[in-house]
Amino acid sequence: MTKSVTAGVLPAHPEASYIDGNWVQVSSSETFEVVNCSTEEVVTAVGAATAEDVDAAVAAARKAFDTGPWPLMSPTERAGFLRAIAAELTRRGDDFARLWSIESGIVYSLAKTRLPLFLSGAFNAYADLAEEFPFRESHTPAAGGAGLLVREPVGVVAAIVPWNGPAGLMAYKCAPALLAGCSIVLKPPQEAPTSAYLFAEICDRVGLPPGVVNVVTADRQVSETLVRHPGVDKVTFTGSTVAGRTIGAICADRMARCTLELGGKSPALVLDDYDIGTAAKVLAGGISYLAGQVCHSLTRVIVSQKRHDELADALGAAMSAIRVGDPFDEGVSMGPLASARQRERVESYIAAGRADGARLVTGGGRPAGLERGFFVEPTVFAGVDNRSVIATEEIFGPVLAVIAAKDEDDAVALANDNPYGLNASVFTNDTDRAYRVARKLRTGTVGQNGPRTDFSIAFGGFKLSGVGREGGSEGLLPFLETKTLVLENRPTDVSGLGN
Repeated sequence: MTKSVTAGVLPAHPEASYIDGNWVQVSSSETFEVVNCSTEEVVTAVGAATAEDVDAAVAAARKAFDTGPWPLMSPTERAGFLRAIAAELTRRGDDFARLWSIESGIVYSLAKTRLPLFLSGAFNAYADLAEEFPFRESHTPAAGGAGLLVREPVGVVAAIVPWNGPAGLMAYKCAPALLAGCSIVLKPPQEAPTSAYLFAEICDRVGLPPGVVNVVTADRQVSETLVRHPGVDKVTFTGSTVAGRTIGAICADRMARCTLELGGKSPALVLDDYDIGTAAKVLAGGISYLAGQVCHSLTRVIVSQKRHDELADALGAAMSAIRVGDPFDEGVSMGPLASARQRERVESYIAAGRADGARLVTGGGRPAGLERGFFVEPTVFAGVDNRSVIATEEIFGPVLAVIAAKDEDDAVALANDNPYGLNASVFTNDTDRAYRVARKLRTGTVGQNGPRTDFSIAFGGFKLSGVGREGGSEGLLPFLETKTLVLENRPTDVSGLGN
């Protein structure tokens, strides 16, 4: 089965890094195995980059930024490359979808429909911004003369992407960085690196100037040398809060810029006017997406005490109906977790939920008949204490915690009583009520009646969920530095100076 789903989609140069426009053999003999998470079979292996390889990639990116043509092009010129990349991403869309299913476990039919929004969608959206974003503003200085505010590229960017959605998150880091005029060292996850290699092949195909995009796959220790590298001006990272704290501290020490999109423990507030059955179906469908391996999953379900048992039972029925299996099989609505380590993590939290006295409504084990692959049952706990482990820590799996509230104010207080603040949803038929409740929630996104995150506007979190935003014009700003010019007169020739 593995051979058929990988036929023609694997990277052409997995043993190498992509540096300065060339495929360069890594300077070690070590490799990272890429495993099909539904069969546990090895599908390929990629070269493990060393600190020397990271140095070479940063040097190439530094040269491309400091002396190359890329930052001196106009945003419109760079947008032409973004549109060419988008076209190639569309052409190879099925390759990216298959690799996402193989490496991370998302159902293939969902991957095919979702990825275009993130891949070609991201590059086309940022290409569109080239004409409308204010890269240069005119001002009148208080002391007279002519004032300009210009936004220039921040420099060399280290883009570090996670294993759960590597292709889409790569796009929302690289597209704005490229439009801004930055050069990039892209560090994919060692568990799911293949989409970054395909992206490098595309950058090569469209004729992106050498060194503008470089790709190295490395372990955590070598990756830290990239974050610490004095040649890197900005780090953009998506991943765990633990790793984000380390990266943030390193960047603060040397005043490097950083954007950190971290974990979540997002609440769904089901208000009393909303239909229980509908809420259960929506929440079950959301947590089955990528087997709950999504930072913004709605994993804490907060409902009034009088409706708690009814919603818990409805969720149990909806979660029990989810068909778990091979993500390439038609009719399957949830695939495996991405790795054995991730399954062990989820199972440890299920054990903690039981130990804390929460009521297991459904799930809690491994699905029958699926001896191979990293599968776990969709799981619901009821009567969960909002301060318990399964209510406060990110599980990153298909586990829902149902929490009882005394009233609407208590539901808001429970939602906010958490170290994370990435996403939330208010289930109510009253949009004015949804708005009022949403404004009280300390979280980066709030949707009505379901998970409604939108990268075309902005995405990011409060509190431990990170620093900065991705998507839309808000996601472009972190790749730009603001410069104020106070001149005697307005310049007449601003060509050849990039933004």
